[in-house]
Amino acid sequence: MKLINLTVLISLGAAAFAQEVQFDYDRSANFHSYQTYQWVDYKAVQVGDQLLDRDIKRAVDAQLAGKGLRRVESGGDLVVGYQAGISQEKEFDTIGAGGWGGWGGPFGWGNWGNTRVTTSTIDIGKLTIGLFDPAGKRLVWRGAASKTLSISKDPDKNYRFVSQKCN
Repeated sequence: MKLINLTVLISLGAAAFAQEVQFDYDRSANFHSYQTYQWVDYKAVQVGDQLLDRDIKRAVDAQLAGKGLRRVESGGDLVVGYQAGISQEKEFDTIGAGGWGGWGGPFGWGNWGNTRVTTSTIDIGKLTIGLFDPAGKRLVWRGAASKTLSISKDPDKNYRFVSQKCN
């Protein structure tokens, strides 16, 4: 059970998050039996994402070490991997006298002629980390975090944020 408290958050690119974190685990797994872990890469890391890859792995490594696990290059009791991605959503904002302030009584249904609607695209980042038991060929723990990305000019801030959300 020593891995259950592991929670994860993404920092994609130069991003910081207010996050939504979820995790689940195999209730039949004997977490006390796991002593070592190794990383597996699901896909090649793009050159521009190498720093992010190292930050994510470093933050997870620190948490797993704090749980008493030791990283090995091969033959680990657990295999750890992650996937990250960005999706986009539209956001609509209204500015002006429409909506609540027009004709139609106290609720202002109308007068949309003076209202301006703007749209913007919001990037949503998501990170999913899985811990697999290679001997049992099964997923034993999975955590996912997602939220709106915002630009941070301080790369140390990004790493500190990921590290804080991994514990």
